[in-house]
Amino acid sequence: MRSKYLACLLLAGLAYGQAVPPAAPAAGAKAEPSPPTAATKIPEVKVAPDDVVITLKGFCADSALQGDACKTTITRAQFDKLAEALQPNMSLPIRRTLGTNYARMLKMSKAAEKRGLDKGPRFEEVMFFARMQILSQELGKALQEDAGKVSDEDIEAYYKKNELSYEQATFARIFIPRTKQIVNHPAPPNETAKPGATPAANPAPTPEQQKAAEEAMTKVADDIRTRAVKGEDPDTLEKEAYADAGLPGSPMSTKMEKVRRATLPANHLVVMDLKPGDVSVVISDPSGGHYIYKMISKETLPLDAVKAEIRNTISSQRYRDSMQEFQGNVELNDAYFGPSKLAIPPRQRGMRPTDQPVADPD
Repeated sequence: MRSKYLACLLLAGLAYGQAVPPAAPAAGAKAEPSPPTAATKIPEVKVAPDDVVITLKGFCADSALQGDACKTTITRAQFDKLAEALQPNMSLPIRRTLGTNYARMLKMSKAAEKRGLDKGPRFEEVMFFARMQILSQELGKALQEDAGKVSDEDIEAYYKKNELSYEQATFARIFIPRTKQIVNHPAPPNETAKPGATPAANPAPTPEQQKAAEEAMTKVADDIRTRAVKGEDPDTLEKEAYADAGLPGSPMSTKMEKVRRATLPANHLVVMDLKPGDVSVVISDPSGGHYIYKMISKETLPLDAVKAEIRNTISSQRYRDSMQEFQGNVELNDAYFGPSKLAIPPRQRGMRPTDQPVADPD
């Protein structure tokens, strides 16, 4: 029985480790199993439950048997039971890999038992840990199943409580670079310079030049907002802003569709309160630039359109809540384990001219 626990642990790691990960769900969503493709789904072949699917030749419990008489067989029913326990709807490539490794591990485990490797304190400790790991995995699955039991009443109540989260807007967003481009040309070479010497690099802007360049673009942003309020074309205004900043090329379209609060940075959320035709104040990001939004249209998505999303959100939150009692409140002795690594703060996200606003993952 103990050998079966260890075999299951190793096979589970093999099967899960080689499985193709599903597409990432929406924020807070619980991952759903991907539908099998034509290349991986289990074909409808006529293999009866008692038909043999794995044959181990020259391997048998009775050492007196020789030749073709010595073999071990695994039926479809036996293998299906294992495969479904490890990973329901396991794809064909993983089933084949599992079948190959199961046969190898069955032989190796028997050889290990003959050597007495299943005896002693080391084996007992490994089995103790393997059992804990399997039970933890099974509890995690059970908690996920419990969390997924979300009623229509739960969904409707969540929708009403968070209705603002399901507003969807179309904007024209004008981006104005934070600073004007500064090009300082190097001084002309003097008469003592050696022929063929590498030209001097362009001097870096001075603090005074940098400040003046930023102030110039702040004034440009204020002027562009005034013109946007008067109804001038946002794309034309953004193009002028790039020209004023000395940036080559043309910027991207200012139009942003299907924008929701969750996709906006925290200091941009105020634009969701605009009415159609309204223009926002100039929103400045030190690491990005200046932003001006003009509301084109806004709607609240109906419950039916976001029902699946809400179900995933509630399920995910319930699962996280159920896991809280098993996490944290643990102290490790640094003298034994060594000091913990210092947490690295999340990288500050600067918004480039071509970026769409991205929600902070926290």
